[in-house]
Amino acid sequence: MTNLQVKIPTDTWVLATWDEYLETIENPIYAKAKSYYYQGKFRIEMSPVSYKHAKDDILISTAINIFCSLKNIDSNGLGDCSYRKIGVQEVQPDISYYIGDNANIIPMETSILDLDTYPPPDLVIEIANTSLSDDKGEKRLIYEDLKVKEYWIVDVKNVDIIAFTMVDGGSKKITESQVLPGLIIDVLKEALQQSRSVSQNQVFASLISQFQES
Repeated sequence: MTNLQVKIPTDTWVLATWDEYLETIENPIYAKAKSYYYQGKFRIEMSPVSYKHAKDDILISTAINIFCSLKNIDSNGLGDCSYRKIGVQEVQPDISYYIGDNANIIPMETSILDLDTYPPPDLVIEIANTSLSDDKGEKRLIYEDLKVKEYWIVDVKNVDIIAFTMVDGGSKKITESQVLPGLIIDVLKEALQQSRSVSQNQVFASLISQFQES
């Protein structure tokens, strides 16, 4: 048994082999944790999900679903899905989407998504409350490496969204989604800000009106 199973620092990157990583996440005490593996290191996230984090998660995913429905864009959204390149990488983003031609590419019986078999998601979203610096740093590098097309960070504390398009192994900030053409990031930011003072159904009603007009 490795020392990693005895005491694991959470919410930080820990040096480990792939086998040590698997051994750790199979421990029942981490059954509800999120985990990441990249370049010989892993990160276990055990922080309780706050009210704001959970609320922003629902708001953003629902907003995307509304937009796709009104614009007739095929999409499938996933929450906390595990994506794995065996022996190399694993990620568990808060929200991810397969869009357009990829919308129905994953069979329903799939458990952990093998990225040697299936493409990465088109859009990945991390809801950052206590993990903002890591979401902007190490995780951003992982998603660049995995060739995710677009990556958003929802900054819970500052009620903000930072969006990147991933191209040529790097990333560039954007103000309009490239994978969901016509979706302006500032519109979603305003929805987040609005949600701090009114109910979600009021926010969604406003979004529907704006999406229909655009």
